[in-house]
Amino acid sequence: MSLTLKNQIELYLNNKRRLGFQLKIEGHELLRFAKYADKKGHRGPLTTAIAIEWASSSKKGSRLSWARRLEILCCFAKYYYAFDPKTEIPPNRVFGPAHRRNTPYIYSAQEINDILTISLQLHAQYILRPITCHYLFGLLACSGLRISEAVRLNRSDVDLINGILTIRETKFYKSRYVPLHHTAVKALRKYVAIRDKKTCSQNDAFFILNNKLPITTRKAEYAFKVIRKKLWPNRTYKGRRPRIYDLRHTFVCNRLLAWYKEGKNIDQVIPFLSTYIGHVKVSDTYWYITGIPELMSIATKRFEQFYQQPINGENHE
Repeated sequence: MSLTLKNQIELYLNNKRRLGFQLKIEGHELLRFAKYADKKGHRGPLTTAIAIEWASSSKKGSRLSWARRLEILCCFAKYYYAFDPKTEIPPNRVFGPAHRRNTPYIYSAQEINDILTISLQLHAQYILRPITCHYLFGLLACSGLRISEAVRLNRSDVDLINGILTIRETKFYKSRYVPLHHTAVKALRKYVAIRDKKTCSQNDAFFILNNKLPITTRKAEYAFKVIRKKLWPNRTYKGRRPRIYDLRHTFVCNRLLAWYKEGKNIDQVIPFLSTYIGHVKVSDTYWYITGIPELMSIATKRFEQFYQQPINGENHE
């Protein structure tokens, strides 16, 4: 008896997860597709027609989101084709590219100071929420951590004697050590003193709220939206509002700018930055050079200088 699309998808997800893939979003979307196909009365293996129909069925979605949904189906189709050659693999780029890098918003030093100042004014029945947000956002700004990495820190992950954070199995299951500047260590020690004075919680989380539970990504992002509304109620940059994740972008771009100004060979030092911020591919870190105009301008000028250097008495031309 042939398997239904739902059976095929469940088999695919089970096998991939046994190999260590989480497939949270992908799994959710694939099961939604299976439900859609069943409702449409589709029988048999995956076809290009039903894949494209489902991918574009979201009325609120953009072509980018349609492309991402189709990409998820393509991954499943390529896998399942080995078991059933009748499986059709949808063509790429029917809706255009499935991924797009948005230009990051780069905060000025004054804007970061404003964020930290306003965070202390967040409304709270007790004082710990605004203090936790203040030091959490400060850590993001000076370390380039992902917000998900920062909120998952346990007390044992924060070594304030040696000034090192242990980031455990975050994105792509990678763990790493993150050394901190002595000023960041000093600030976190102050937070620990306030936190432990305000609560007797035995919770192992490093950043906690008034209810003695760890702050979550969702709660941190909500607090940031409140701060943003107070500081810049109508500010947008290339159609987007400044985000909490842009603190990470700002850290990376400022580090690259500093190295350029110091005359560093970027190709030699960028692998260290890539490792520090937890990128799997150094190409993801190189992207920042094209991510903001100032970095792109410096890179272009350096290339022009290189191009104009003579080789054996002649220029490149």
